[in-house]
Order: sequence, then C-alpha cells, then structure tokens
Amino acid sequence: MRQLQKEYKRIVVKIGASLIYQEKTGFDEPRIREIVSEIAQLATADNQIIVVSSGAIALGMSILRLHSRPKELSVLQAAAAIGQHELMGMYRMLFKEKGLSCAQLLLTWEDFANRKRYLNAKNTLSTLIKFGCIPIINENDTVATEEIKFGDNDCLSALVATLINADLLIMLSDVDGLLDNNKKVVQVVEKITPQIKALACPTNKRTCVGGMVTKIKAAEIVTASGIPCIIANGRKKNIIQSCLSEQYTVGTIFLPKVTSLTARKRWIGFGAKSKGRVIVDDGAKKAILNNKSLLSVGVLGLHGDFESGDIVSICDKECREFARGKVTVTARQLESIRGRRFENEIVHRDNIVVL
Repeated sequence: MRQLQKEYKRIVVKIGASLIYQEKTGFDEPRIREIVSEIAQLATADNQIIVVSSGAIALGMSILRLHSRPKELSVLQAAAAIGQHELMGMYRMLFKEKGLSCAQLLLTWEDFANRKRYLNAKNTLSTLIKFGCIPIINENDTVATEEIKFGDNDCLSALVATLINADLLIMLSDVDGLLDNNKKVVQVVEKITPQIKALACPTNKRTCVGGMVTKIKAAEIVTASGIPCIIANGRKKNIIQSCLSEQYTVGTIFLPKVTSLTARKRWIGFGAKSKGRVIVDDGAKKAILNNKSLLSVGVLGLHGDFESGDIVSICDKECREFARGKVTVTARQLESIRGRRFENEIVHRDNIVVL
C-alpha cells in the first residue's frame, strides 16, 4: 500500500490521446465522461485541478479520414485546428453538466522560454483557478513549428505542474504504469536511474507521440522540482480517486527529491529552452557540481549563437548535459575568452541548475 506524504490540493491531470480516441472504436465519450466526473468531484470539494489534454490531432485525423499521422506540418496543423474545436466542445459540454466552467489555454515552448510570457501564463492559470474554472491546456499545434514544439504533452504537463507549483502530477494513459523486465508494475520509483530509463519504450500508436520514454522524462522534471508524479491507467474505473487514496496501489509513483528547486531555478532548468551548449573540462564540472560558478578558464568549446542572458546547456567533455545556466556573455565573446582567465563569471552559481 502506498503511503501518502501530504494532502494533494493542486493537481495536474494529463489525459492521453489514447483515452479520448481509439483506432477501432473512435471517440470514447463514456471513458472521458467518467474522468471528467472524477475531476468535477475533486473540484467541487475545494481542490484545484488543471487538465492537460491530448487528443486534438487524433480527433482531427478522424474527421479528415486520415489513416496515419501526417508528416507534412500544414496537414498536421489543419488536423489540430479541427480536432481542438471538437476537443473543447466535448470538455465544455461535460463540465457544464457538472455545473463547472472550463477554459482553453494553448501553449508553445515560447510561452515557457520567454520569462515574461512564462509569468503571464502563470498569472492566467492562477486567476482561472481562483475563479473555480478548470483550465484545459494543450500544445498549440495549429501554429507550432518544429523549433517551438514540445513534441508530446507529457513534457507539457510536467512544465505546467512546475509552473503553478502543483502538489501532484497524474499522467493517465492506457498502460498500468512502468513495467519491469517481468512485465510487473513498478509501484514506487525513489530515483530515476539509467536502469529505470532502460525499462521504457516508445509508443507505436499511429495517433500518439511519446510513450513511456517521455513520461519518465516528465517525471524527471517534476520530481526535481519537489513534485511527485503518478503514471496510471486511465481506463480503470475511479482511477484518479485510486491515485489519491491510501487504500489502493495503482500505477507507478515517482517520489520527489527532498531538496526542490525555487520557481526561478525551475524556469532555468526546465522552462526555458536552451539556446546553445557550453562544453567544460573536468575541473569546471566538479566546481559546478559543488555549487560554484562557471569561469571562462574551464570552457573547452561551445555550440550555438546565444546572447547574454540566454539559457544554455552546460556539458562535460563527452557532450553530456549535466546542468543549465544563464550566461553573462554572448557566444562570440565566449569564443574569444574560452580557456583563458576572465574577470567575471560566465555563468554565476545562482543562475545554474544541476540536472
């Protein structure tokens, strides 16, 4: 039995496309109606629920009679535009039946990467929650290009959870949780190790992206921010209540790190998109891991055309990212001083997040 550590009041629920639309049977209204009913029960009990919902492209593909996920961006965007209308119509109808209102928010990476837009999104969500409205969030696939796409809503749900400082993230899909090598559900993950990551495999469904790989990535983001995460099967009855109850053991729970990041560092580490890479030597890496600033003498190389104030990935000699930070110089300036002593820090320790 899983023991809950605290009362979860602010909860992000991510609803996978496989729960909304099935290839053989089409739109699954009964299943979504049950999930909405659970969310409504929590909301009317003075909980704050934020929904991140996939399904727009799947619904659009059905209406356009497309038998495989479009590869051409304009067709994908057209499917999203049609499907998003259907998706919100469904949620509006179902929540209205429960006496609740809902609101649509469509986001892209730019809304997280730009600090001002990031805070605006946070304020909008906080205001909607204050008025008792259920925010329904999806990626803005109708305008998103490859450069500003999340790629999957698992990552988006994790970023939303960190944005609003949620108490819990629940990711509902059509799987029971993370399975071990014996196909049994791993009930508790205390730390996301390479062995845990090796258990994941991507999805092969034609209407979906992501899979367990992206869910573990999402779990990494929220647990680093002090937020627990549960992956559970949304096709099971009363699944959300089961996730919150001490009487049931469902899905896989990823436990949060004891020391969580501040809101600003959550943005640096996960919200902002990296504009480049800075390669450092072993001494610089050791210093950063010991809460020191990055100095120019420890920089071996760089990639990308970043400006002062941009967020960059900090990588070791094998080009493995181990931290992110806000640089104080441009890429051109850094190229001219790397490996040499410079009076100022390249990235101050207060602006570094170890991943």
